[in-house]
Amino acid sequence: MPAILYDKFEMPQGIKVDEKATTSTFARFIAEPLERGFAHTLGNSFRRILLTSIEAPGIITLFMEGVDHEYMAVEGIIEDVTNIVLNLKGALLRRLPLEDVPQSRSVKSIVTVLEVTADDLRENGQKVITLGDIIKTGDFEVVNPELPIFTVTQPMKRRVEIKVAIGRGYVPSERHVIEEPQVNEIVIDTAFSPVRLVNYFVENTRVGQDTDFDRMVLEITTDGRILPKEALSFAAKILANHLDVFKNMEEYEIVFEEVVAKSDTDRDELMLKLMLGINEIELSVRSTNCLNGADIETIGELVVMSEPKLLQFRNFGKKSLNEIKAKLYEMSLSLGMDLSRFGITQENAKEVMKQQIENRQQPTTGATA
Repeated sequence: MPAILYDKFEMPQGIKVDEKATTSTFARFIAEPLERGFAHTLGNSFRRILLTSIEAPGIITLFMEGVDHEYMAVEGIIEDVTNIVLNLKGALLRRLPLEDVPQSRSVKSIVTVLEVTADDLRENGQKVITLGDIIKTGDFEVVNPELPIFTVTQPMKRRVEIKVAIGRGYVPSERHVIEEPQVNEIVIDTAFSPVRLVNYFVENTRVGQDTDFDRMVLEITTDGRILPKEALSFAAKILANHLDVFKNMEEYEIVFEEVVAKSDTDRDELMLKLMLGINEIELSVRSTNCLNGADIETIGELVVMSEPKLLQFRNFGKKSLNEIKAKLYEMSLSLGMDLSRFGITQENAKEVMKQQIENRQQPTTGATA
């Protein structure tokens, strides 16, 4: 295909994560340098996709044995059905990925027989039924199992069935499509979106002596059904999927010119960091011993590993993981880096780092007159 050469665009070498501010529901991401204006373009696009298009599980129906409609009171339960439904709307369920195939998007029916005995009521005359008592399935992780759903004041045995669907955005009850609905099944409004808040900020940054570039700071807050970094990754894939439609409208390919000297400098700076030994950075004795025990000798071998892979090593826990992530952040590095453009993968990292170190240690010979 004929190609047209375009000038190089300054691009981030990777996305930095503010590890000190990161929790299971909040993260701050930093991308720099970007060409002037691209931080707003990307930030606004990410914000809209994150708030509207990220999927999560949600409860769409409730069936309780002996309950005819949403507005009735139930004998032996303090809350009326309307309040029970409101409580269920606060349920937070996390979709669990499967190893080899994507999880089915079909509606899951979860049936539980709740039994409360006189012994359960002996202490204070009532028992609180929580979300964890109702949902005990391996299809979903219950993020807030302690969420109170209703309070029982007398012995009872009652069948409860809820249906869980995967969706996005806010879906009112009348828009749910229920296959084979049961008699007296209550359909619920569902807020599927797991992203609560997205903010982005645009700051100035420099490349060399040129300060006319953007730094994008993106802050993502979720409700726990998805990690912020997962949400950002999914949003990027959604955006890329939509842009693919427009790529093939012209017969010409665009090739972006690379500034070789700049690329070589960036590569050299990165390689110097990657060749550092684990013992050369300021880690605790425990973390250093864990990495040495896993036969990880250099930063290059470390950064291509994922968090789950590291946690599989013996005696390697969350405390060591967080310490390492914070140290790598200080070095403008992170775990799970894609270094394939430099010929470095998780499989060959040790060999490549060893070769790089040997090449650096070889004396430079000059011509003699």
